[in-house]
Amino acid sequence: MLGFTDTAAVAAHLSYVPARGGLVTPLLEVDQVAVSFGGIVALDRVSFDVVTGEICGLIGPNGAGKTTLFNCLSRLYPVHSGDIRFEGRSLIRMAKHAIAPLGIGRTFQNLALFRSMSVRRNIMVGGHCRTRSSFIDNAFRLPIAAREETTLNERVGDLLAFLKLDAQAEIPVSALPFGLQKRVELGRALAAAPKLLLLDEPAAGLNHEELGDLARMIQEIRERFRITILLVEHHMSLVMGISDKVVALDFGRKIAEGTPAYVQQHPDVIRAYLGAT
Repeated sequence: MLGFTDTAAVAAHLSYVPARGGLVTPLLEVDQVAVSFGGIVALDRVSFDVVTGEICGLIGPNGAGKTTLFNCLSRLYPVHSGDIRFEGRSLIRMAKHAIAPLGIGRTFQNLALFRSMSVRRNIMVGGHCRTRSSFIDNAFRLPIAAREETTLNERVGDLLAFLKLDAQAEIPVSALPFGLQKRVELGRALAAAPKLLLLDEPAAGLNHEELGDLARMIQEIRERFRITILLVEHHMSLVMGISDKVVALDFGRKIAEGTPAYVQQHPDVIRAYLGAT
């Protein structure tokens, strides 16, 4: 529950050591990132790290800059100053199409599926960034193309089972209820075998039961596939329940970073959400 900083929250925060300057090398480094649209500052020198194996929640009121940051990570938006590094490698000058093969997968706030295609085909699309066969290889069914197709089909089959979508595998996505469509998009992101998974409001539009299933699934994804997760979400119970660390933004600035217990009790976070003075 939101409230001003208390002794228990501070004590919990003391057990949290940020990766920056620590002994653990971060998988993702957001370093003084600034983005402006005209005269509007969307991100104001935001910095934080995400360590391998971590679930990091990114929270903030509407307009705080969360999706802007995701779009910078995906190279959909340019970074005007600062740097973003993945495994020590700068992303800010990389081509958009290079991000997925590098090991970064993403879901979107608004579903971006091929609605006339089957569930299986939608998930399979995500794995194409991991194939190396050329047009000629595929046209003449050369051995490399056959091997890659077999590998991809096996991966998609495993994901269909994991996401409990076996029965819907050949059904057009448009025929599925919204909650299952969200699972298909998650499957497409996982098909690329990412090291870092960016989840942009995965709980949007889900009911209470689906929300609980999603929380368990995100944790299982981390454990089973050994994937690091950066999560943008408005459902505070979800974020606080599964995150190892939470970063809070407001008007493009980072206002808090630490354990869920610390961040939810931080005065600046309370002020951002409730207008408390």
